[in-house]
Amino acid sequence: MNPWQHDTYEALYRLFEHDFKHSQSVYEGRAVWFFPEMEYGKEKIFWHLTSREDKVTGDRFPDLRRSERLPWVRPMLDLPEKPEVLAWDHQEGDGTIKTYVWLEDDDFVVIMKKYPDGRRRLITSFWVEYRNTRRKLRKKYERRIGA
Repeated sequence: MNPWQHDTYEALYRLFEHDFKHSQSVYEGRAVWFFPEMEYGKEKIFWHLTSREDKVTGDRFPDLRRSERLPWVRPMLDLPEKPEVLAWDHQEGDGTIKTYVWLEDDDFVVIMKKYPDGRRRLITSFWVEYRNTRRKLRKKYERRIGA
């Protein structure tokens, strides 16, 4: 990923297609899916897995840490029972249930929305850059459903 090149997004998209379009990820025996809406010729979820939003302008720009960890997302979802993975459901303030899959030692988290039928919708992933974010994730883990 570094240095970023003109075709980096295309290489990442081929990986995304392989891991999420040509076969379906399964989390705890249930399908993981994503909305098919497109933006700039690629699924919106692809941009959430490889870029970050500028809070002022709303524009997205490449996120090297997310992008270099894109190959980790599928194995994390398919194998949440691995000892290095913390995986849990948490009820958010608005009542929705989100599933967090966190490689705490590597500061990387994948977030999905859980539906009543057990399926999960992939929402985003990101590198945990700040200590405060780690603290918030740890608190959500401690308040997990079924703990």
